[in-house]
Amino acid sequence: MEQLKTIGRELAMGSQGGFGQSKEFLDLVKSIGESRSKAEEDRIVLSEIDILKRKLLEPDIPKRKMKEYIIRLVYIEMLGHDASFGYIHAVKMTHDDNLLLKRTGYLAVTLFLNEDHDLIILIVNTIQKDLRSDNYLVVCAALNAVCRLINEETIPAVLPQVVDLLNHQKEAVRKKAIMALHRFHRKSPSSVSHLVSNFRRKLCDNDPGVMGATLCPLFDLISEDVNSYKDLVSSFVSILKQVTERRLPKSYDYHQMPAPFIQIKLLKIMALLSSGDKSASEMMYMVLGDLFRKCDSSTNIGNAILYECIRCISCIIPSPKLLEEAADAISKFLKSDSHNLKYMGIDGLGRLIKISSDIAEKHQLAVIDCLEDPDDTLKRKTFELLYKMTKSSNVEVIVDRMIDYMISINDNHYKTEIASRCVELAEQFAPSNQWFIQIMNKVFEHAGDLVNIKVAHNLMRLIAEGFGEDDDDADNKLRLSAVESYLQIISEPKLPSLFLQVISWVLGEYGTADGKYSASYISGKLCDVADAYSSDETVKGYAVSALMKIYAFEIASGRKVDVLPECQSLIEELLASHSTDLQQRAYELQALLALDARAVESILPLDASCEDIEVDKDLSFLNGYIQQAIESGAQPYISERERSGMFETTDYHSQDHHEVTSHALRFEAYELPKPSVPSQASTELVPVPEPSYYSEPHQPISTSSSVSERESSEIKLRLDGVKQKWGRPSYQSSTSVSSSTPPHAANGTSTHADGGVASSSSSKPRSSYESKKPEIDPEKQRLAASLFGGSSSSSRSDRKSSSGGGHKPAKGTANKPATVPKENPIPVPDLLDFEEPSATSVVAATDPFKELEGLMESSSQDGGGSTDVMGLYSTDAGAPVKTTTSVDSLLSELSDSSRGNPGGTYHQSQTSKGPNSKEALEKDALVRQMGVNPTSQNPTLFKDLLG
Repeated sequence: MEQLKTIGRELAMGSQGGFGQSKEFLDLVKSIGESRSKAEEDRIVLSEIDILKRKLLEPDIPKRKMKEYIIRLVYIEMLGHDASFGYIHAVKMTHDDNLLLKRTGYLAVTLFLNEDHDLIILIVNTIQKDLRSDNYLVVCAALNAVCRLINEETIPAVLPQVVDLLNHQKEAVRKKAIMALHRFHRKSPSSVSHLVSNFRRKLCDNDPGVMGATLCPLFDLISEDVNSYKDLVSSFVSILKQVTERRLPKSYDYHQMPAPFIQIKLLKIMALLSSGDKSASEMMYMVLGDLFRKCDSSTNIGNAILYECIRCISCIIPSPKLLEEAADAISKFLKSDSHNLKYMGIDGLGRLIKISSDIAEKHQLAVIDCLEDPDDTLKRKTFELLYKMTKSSNVEVIVDRMIDYMISINDNHYKTEIASRCVELAEQFAPSNQWFIQIMNKVFEHAGDLVNIKVAHNLMRLIAEGFGEDDDDADNKLRLSAVESYLQIISEPKLPSLFLQVISWVLGEYGTADGKYSASYISGKLCDVADAYSSDETVKGYAVSALMKIYAFEIASGRKVDVLPECQSLIEELLASHSTDLQQRAYELQALLALDARAVESILPLDASCEDIEVDKDLSFLNGYIQQAIESGAQPYISERERSGMFETTDYHSQDHHEVTSHALRFEAYELPKPSVPSQASTELVPVPEPSYYSEPHQPISTSSSVSERESSEIKLRLDGVKQKWGRPSYQSSTSVSSSTPPHAANGTSTHADGGVASSSSSKPRSSYESKKPEIDPEKQRLAASLFGGSSSSSRSDRKSSSGGGHKPAKGTANKPATVPKENPIPVPDLLDFEEPSATSVVAATDPFKELEGLMESSSQDGGGSTDVMGLYSTDAGAPVKTTTSVDSLLSELSDSSRGNPGGTYHQSQTSKGPNSKEALEKDALVRQMGVNPTSQNPTLFKDLLG
């Protein structure tokens, strides 16, 4: 507060400009200085804020008054109150031509704004103009603002001007330019990476201030890349030697020490450059020796240089003489009455014992005195030194002192650190197993749950693995000692949860290992733990797992297991626990008690907690089972990646590789038809005038097909009574006519009542791929015409065989292939799915175009002598079927009919040939209602429907 009062008086009195003083401002400073509480001070400041808000709104404020208002705003801001209402006036003041007002404005702006403030953009142009000013004081003020206000985005705007100022004739400007570049490097190293050579050149500047300012960016650069600046070691040594020889002006002395801050910075840089480098270290021996002799230890700045010399020696490769001089300096620090110097001595001693452990032995008494010192900071620093000095000969004393100190402090953070150090030292230098276990017990008992859980895990692993010296007897003694100590401690109240977890694990693993303690005794102790700490689910879980191990070891050894009543009640309690983890453990324990010795030994082997578990991610032990299942007809596994459609089919034609639903289009060849297998049952496919689903937008077009699909596609467009798998549900027709197996069934086919040919139900369903796209390749259009256009003629060409009771096999020539079998139509899954789960047609692979021709020819030749009930379909029953219908015309007819009915009802295209197909379908429905089934071939039906 006194400093604020002094600054306020100096500013009010116009010490930098002489504009005079203001009584209002002096009264403000006086009232704040005399305030007796923070509330009174806030009241005064808030009143001043109201006054300034009114005054700043006045028009035509004189510059002298505005300067005073800005200073009063600075004073308010320094006291922690918001003066943002006046920020814009400070920004405007930086534009003033008057030097005093400009500097006042820059001073206020650097205090008010940060580099990300919105008003920064209003100052950039002013800074650029002032950096080019002829008045070096204006340039310095602008450079000060650059260091505080320029952010990463605005660096390019002022960087060229700052670089030009490195060669300014005034040393103050050059120094501030170096500082600005250093600021840029910290903000955005890439923006000044091409200017690093400027720092090297300015290291040789004639002005010591510029050279000293250059040391700061060079220190940062060397910290990032030491090897690039190894060539500067001789230069730094030369500069340090000149400084120690007092070749700098007297103005750089501080308490009769020549440029001490430059010396400290040079020592830090040299420690970085000479670390691990013997040649560079040897160049420093002489100047470091001179520093030890010339430094005045009676002043703080002299001791600071000595301490920096000690740090430098601890980093380089020192000579024995330098080590002796450093040890003497440390001795002076430790013998001092000042706690600060003792702290420096302890820290320096901790650095030097890394080089020579004998140095610490000379100062044992001084270290012990620091341990007894009431200064807590000094005591902690001493414990850090003892931690570094620990050996097998002094580990017991040091760890005991550290544990005593841990018990006495209340700082949980440092208590955790001390506990981890005690555990680490005990693991490394334990003289005996008993001592090690005792130390661990003390640490867990007094540090409690502050101990890192990793410490507990490391302890359990150490007990399980032993000391790694392949001495089984020593390891067994360690485990026995742990079991005995834990059985004594387990009855104590309020043990930490983490400690109880360790105790439960050790008793479960090794409680009955040596036979000294019975399973009943150990299990009783574990049940007591679970009962005493019933609210801690983690401890109860460890206790149940320990019980499981105890009983498992007893069962595996062939001994009879007697479950104690309290253990049984614990299991029953946990079986109904709200914790699923405890329930799972209880169920596993209950199931384990019912297993035989061999199974239990495989599940929980003795002393196998540290054995490596090999995880077979591929589950290779199931390969035999999988192969057997595949040979029996099971489907091979399809990975998730393949199921999602993100793959290319490489074995699409494999008989065992069935269709995989994919969202992408496939362009591989269609699957060829397969040979048919006899079928004993057949049903009738009846054309009924029903709305078709062919034109529904959600139904994709099938691109994988067979001849049987081509036979039935046209009828299915007007089909009722089919059971759909994926489409909209519809009723299943009950009208079916069974036919006896004809004499030619041995050839692999059997006739339907309507002339269709059923295939064997033992045939596997073929793959189909459904897709929908607006434009189809011409080749696919032709193939689709053969699939959809030939099905109607084939279905009608076979109608004769059912009424005549005989079957006329198709010709085996190339032009007239065998009669194409037709799939069972009753359980048809969908309009575009032509496969059956019960009957699947398999036909010899032939050209689909030639099949179509054969079907149409067989239709004209397969007349039959049965009653011509199908004559109802046409008035011109004797008209022959044209077999020259082109494939393209068939597809166009289907496409036209589909496009003409967006509502879902299929209207057959009407041409000049034949009657109306709708009337024919209605006649057929009427005939069926009368109980008459059409059994003869109508030679004009194909022509009437498809033109």
